[in-house]
Amino acid sequence: MRLYRCLASMTVAAALVLSTPYDALPQARAADGEPRDAPPFGATCRTGVEGSHVVAHCHNPYVDVDRVRLHIECERWWDLDTDSAPVDTEPAMTVRLTGRCWMEVRSVWVSHQNRGS
Repeated sequence: MRLYRCLASMTVAAALVLSTPYDALPQARAADGEPRDAPPFGATCRTGVEGSHVVAHCHNPYVDVDRVRLHIECERWWDLDTDSAPVDTEPAMTVRLTGRCWMEVRSVWVSHQNRGS
C-alpha cells in the first residue's frame, strides 16, 4: 500500500511539471527575468499593382526559410480572388510572385509561414 501512495504522488508531480507553460520555465527567460525575444524572421515584400496585374518581390535576409504566398482580392463581385502557390524563400534569396484579376484589384497582401532552418 505504501508503494502505491509513493507512485501516485510521483505521477502527480510529473504531470504538474509536464503541464507547466514553457514561458514559466527558467530557460525560456533571459538573465533579467524577461521573456526572450523571438529570433528575427520574415521576408520583406514589396507589392505593385498596374491595372489588373500584381507583382510582389520578397527578399529574405534571415536564416530561417520563409514560405510566402501572394493573395489578391478583386474589386468586382464576379471576379475570382486568387492565392498564389506557396514559395519557399531561402536565406538571402529574392522571389517574384505574380497574379491578376480580370478587372480592378481591390487589395493585395503577402502571407508568411516559418519553415525553420
